[in-house]
Amino acid sequence: MSMYRHLVLMGLRASGKSTLGAAAAQAFAAPFVDLDDRTREILGAATVRDAFRDAGEDRFRAAEANALARALGEVPQVIALGGGTPTAPGARELLEAARSAGRAYMVFLDLPLPLLAERLAAHEGDRPSLTGRGVVAELEVVAAARRPLYAALTDVRLLEPLRAEELVSIIASQVSSDSSTNG
Repeated sequence: MSMYRHLVLMGLRASGKSTLGAAAAQAFAAPFVDLDDRTREILGAATVRDAFRDAGEDRFRAAEANALARALGEVPQVIALGGGTPTAPGARELLEAARSAGRAYMVFLDLPLPLLAERLAAHEGDRPSLTGRGVVAELEVVAAARRPLYAALTDVRLLEPLRAEELVSIIASQVSSDSSTNG
C-alpha cells in the first residue's frame, strides 16, 4: 500500500510512537522519521536528554519545530513526533495545516497512565524531566496539559496498546476508507 500523505503518530512519552512508527513505515514501504532523532541531530547532541539539557527547552522546541517543518515538506512518510512536539512554537499550526490540506493523517496513541508509568520507570534515565520531578512523577501533570492538544489534532485516537500489525491494519482501513475524498 503506498502512502499519499504523512502518517503522524503522537502521544505521551512511552506510548509506542517510535516502535509502532518504524513498523508501520516498513509495512507501508515508506520512510520513517523519529522526530526526537532529527531534533537531537539538529542540536548536535548524542541523546534527546542531552539536547534538552544543553540547549534548554526553548532552543529544543525551536529545533523540534524546524525538524517537523522539514519532515512535513518531504515525501509522504511515517513521522513519530516527540511527546512535546505539538507544544513547540508553530508546530501545532504546521500539523493543522498539513492535516487540513490532506497531507497528514494524525494518530493519537492515548494509552492508560499506569501503563505509561510502568514503561517510563523501566527507562526513566533516557528522558529529560520537564518539571524537575522526574518523568514518572510528572506524568499526570504532563498528560493533563498535552492530551487535549493531541485530541484536537487527531484523526483517530487509539486507547489501548497495540501490536504493530494491529496499528497497520487500523491505519490501512482508515486511510482506504477516506481515500476517495483525499486523493
